Amino acid sequence: MPSSQALKISDISVEFSGLKALDHVSMHLNPGEILGLIGPNGSGKTTTINAITGQVPLSTGTVSAGEDTLSGLSPRKIARLGIARSFQIVRLFNDLTVEENVEASALAQGEGRRKARIAAQEMLAEFDLMGRADELAGNLNYGDKRRVEIARALVAKPRFLLLDEPAAGMNEAESETLLNLLSILPKQRNLGLLIIDHDMPLIMRLSHRVHVLASGRTIAEGDVNEVRNNPAVIEAYLGSSAEVSA
Repeated sequence: MPSSQALKISDISVEFSGLKALDHVSMHLNPGEILGLIGPNGSGKTTTINAITGQVPLSTGTVSAGEDTLSGLSPRKIARLGIARSFQIVRLFNDLTVEENVEASALAQGEGRRKARIAAQEMLAEFDLMGRADELAGNLNYGDKRRVEIARALVAKPRFLLLDEPAAGMNEAESETLLNLLSILPKQRNLGLLIIDHDMPLIMRLSHRVHVLASGRTIAEGDVNEVRNNPAVIEAYLGSSAEVSA
């Protein structure tokens, strides 16, 4: 059940040129919880994050976080209300250093230069990135770029963090490192974490609950075992390269 401080997506629909990318979808995410959002390609997963964060307008429904209504606000205002996100394609400032990338996020939240630098350094230490603080972000390997992106999101102290395919392009060792990192964040920070990924073993090991979309509609939601054994989920993944497995 959603708590009074939950991120709530209530009966939302999104249309592009008359085609429904999302069709009356509802879900919630509590602080301290990890929600996996899965579905075949084109099912509406990224559109859900875009709808929450104000990148696309809603045709029906509302989005709220605690007592704050997010629907209709600009992405900047939504971010200021504690909703942070990552993108499928890493969006770092490649010509800035690792430290400057994280510091820029703190500055964007209104921190002074000195406090922003301290916050950035603390975050890099937590993510074991201090040794690369002075490197240009564009020179990092993919796994480290993803860690910088997450560190940059967290330095803003969000209530909810939405990650769009953070393990994409990672090898098995990098995915395991990511899993260990993400698994402790919600309780450590009382943070609600929504994660989209095609790495089903990662999703099933990491998530407290799983929500499944297909063709813009919810077809299943519940704990990992309920979803893994749901006939509609199994059917949706038939012929897909993804596997609904542990």
